[in-house]
Amino acid sequence: MNDSYTEWLVKQKAPAYSILIKAGMIFLCVIGAYLALTTVFGILVLAAVGAATYFVFQNLSLEFEYLIVNDQISIDKIMGQARRKKAWEGVLSEIQIIAPLDSYVLKDYEKQNMKVLDFGSHTPGAKPYGMVHQGNGQCTKIIFEPNDKILNHIRQRAPRKVVM
Repeated sequence: MNDSYTEWLVKQKAPAYSILIKAGMIFLCVIGAYLALTTVFGILVLAAVGAATYFVFQNLSLEFEYLIVNDQISIDKIMGQARRKKAWEGVLSEIQIIAPLDSYVLKDYEKQNMKVLDFGSHTPGAKPYGMVHQGNGQCTKIIFEPNDKILNHIRQRAPRKVVM
């Protein structure tokens, strides 16, 4: 077997509003704890607010794993370092171009009704790339942040599709 395998994990920067959401959820937990101590109904409120707080904290911590095995490209969304969900999957033959997001080459492929999927970290100094996928009659632009190893892997498999 001659399989090639490359993976890269990118942690998404938490948006500025996430601090306000977390503070609000903690405030609701404190109110729920007070209600739980004073009324019987407060125990149900505390349980509901506690469960909601858990899920909000889990969903505000995101990571993306880029995985390439031979010609299969897969992007997984990891929430709270615990739950994994397949975010996108494609084949290298259906990729039109992979280029830096600010590249003029990528602008030529963009269409007005193109679906955009953002799997980047949004950290300052990161170099996001755009990947145009044409499959199942739909055109999709995927924003991601590969490292040099992933770019070299794709360039070995399809040299004309990667623009540096």
